[in-house]
Amino acid sequence: MPKHTQHVELATSIAFEPEFLQGLTKIFEESIVFNKVLGLKIASIAPERVVAHIAMKPELVGHYSFNRLHGGVISAGLDAMGGLAVMAAIGARHMDEAPLQRLYRFGKLSTIDLRVDYLRPGIGDSFELRAEVMRLGSRVASTRMEFLGVDGKLLSTGSGAYIVS
Repeated sequence: MPKHTQHVELATSIAFEPEFLQGLTKIFEESIVFNKVLGLKIASIAPERVVAHIAMKPELVGHYSFNRLHGGVISAGLDAMGGLAVMAAIGARHMDEAPLQRLYRFGKLSTIDLRVDYLRPGIGDSFELRAEVMRLGSRVASTRMEFLGVDGKLLSTGSGAYIVS
């Protein structure tokens, strides 16, 4: 009999507790200091999708002539969002545990593969980042991410793999 890996159930009926959402937001926006440097701010966290924003600031410019966002900011933002999506999916998988206990599960989470496709230049006052988990296995999670302009145009896409155990 083949061994099957547990898959995340992306039920939209799961509602995270305020304690879990506040804890996850604090980890993402404050404890991960580089996210703070980038200015990543969470807009929404759900088991099936996470959304955040980055406001343009001079420290993020990669091409001074065009005031274009640095590609490293896009890559780092997509990576961070993939990790956040995995955190939300893990949190949803373990709703039988207390919120604080679920937050401790993220200590082993790390990126093992990241691919970014730059489709259009990152020019604008703010950007939206989205991510979702495609598969949550017992050891590895796979994600898909999007980086959008304020007008909703897709600027970059990404896919990532994360160690979860």
